[in-house]
Amino acid sequence: MGCGQCSSGGCGSIKAVNIGEKSNHVTVAGCSSKGGCGSGGCTKMNSFDWLSNMETPKSMRYNVVEIKFKGGRKEYFRNVHNLELYTGDFVVCEMASGYHIGTVSLQGELVRLQMIKKNIQDGSEVLSILRLANEKDLEKHSQAINRDLPTMYRTREISKQLGLQMKLSEVEYQSDNTKATFYYSADDRVDFRELIKLLAGEFKIRVEMRQISLRQEAARIGGIGSCGRELCCSTWLTDFKAIPTAAARYQNLSLNPTKLSGQCGRLKCCLNYELETYIDAIKDIPSVDRPLLTEKGEATVQKTDIFRRIMWFSYPNETNWYPIACSQVVEIQKMNQKGLKPVGLENLVQLVDVAPQSKSSSINNDLERLDKKFSDKRRSGGGGGGGNAENAGGNKSGNRNKRHNRNRNNNRNNNNPNNNTNPK
Repeated sequence: MGCGQCSSGGCGSIKAVNIGEKSNHVTVAGCSSKGGCGSGGCTKMNSFDWLSNMETPKSMRYNVVEIKFKGGRKEYFRNVHNLELYTGDFVVCEMASGYHIGTVSLQGELVRLQMIKKNIQDGSEVLSILRLANEKDLEKHSQAINRDLPTMYRTREISKQLGLQMKLSEVEYQSDNTKATFYYSADDRVDFRELIKLLAGEFKIRVEMRQISLRQEAARIGGIGSCGRELCCSTWLTDFKAIPTAAARYQNLSLNPTKLSGQCGRLKCCLNYELETYIDAIKDIPSVDRPLLTEKGEATVQKTDIFRRIMWFSYPNETNWYPIACSQVVEIQKMNQKGLKPVGLENLVQLVDVAPQSKSSSINNDLERLDKKFSDKRRSGGGGGGGNAENAGGNKSGNRNKRHNRNRNNNRNNNNPNNNTNPK
């Protein structure tokens, strides 16, 4: 990665725009993928501009641009100088103190929608874009990025010496090397006044301490989840909703903290993705508050298959589980309310097992029919040639046998003394 905007902080150098080029994002050093590699840093929190092909007059364009900084952090700046910007351009942005360099990630009407979604007012508080970054700006920006890791390691040593109960996850220098933001996470309130004095005296910068949650820390650091893909929070997920343990219970998942928790140590965000589907499916499942009464004994529910509408029951002294359809469970409950008891659950199991078998057999028949169809095509395509070849082979073998028999008869006649004739 060569754009310098990933969370690792040291992915390579940045080349400045050459004379005569409109944009400065096409000369990225390193992987030369123009910020689109699949390593997880360049594509962090990318936005797809599906209105980019629609040309609008400059007078009607929305003059607020979305700028992306290190770690996927995005802010909005006003294009007061009407610069001709392209996605991926490095621009110098105005800050509360000094300036910072970021890349253009989105512009146009989609920016207005993003600001409405994030509750950002389009007023005088929106800072402005100063200019396109030149060679000197990008060189200074690279120097600031190279200071991130050494500063973070040194700050961890100082906080350990002071005995502060905090975890420093990342440091981000401003491009003008006058200010640094320290991202940390802590369980309790931390008094870091002494730490700020030591950092300001050692690095000669203004220090800003920003506390983030464990989910935000995992999003900034990134990683690979148990599913084998990049973390949702570091690629596209921006709002972190509360995830209760009931989300796992609704989906019949085992309450194993090691399997249900993500890299942040909290419950995985993906538990909420299919929760509404499970809640809708559970509405048709009967609630079994007490065991089912049968003549064989009391049957307690052990497991529920929500989508197949099957519930498994077992007797106290048996290890076998009996799958019963939900409709049959409702009928048994009505019988129990009337004081009636069925003989047992063994007879009801056969009704449940017949349906999946018939369904699977139909699927297998379709597959067999499809295989037969393709095999018939192969036979019809090359069958004639094969038949001719077989016939030709048969004719050759017949001729060979006739020739062999003729030679054998000739030899037999030559060896017979009765057939010898004396010359006259």
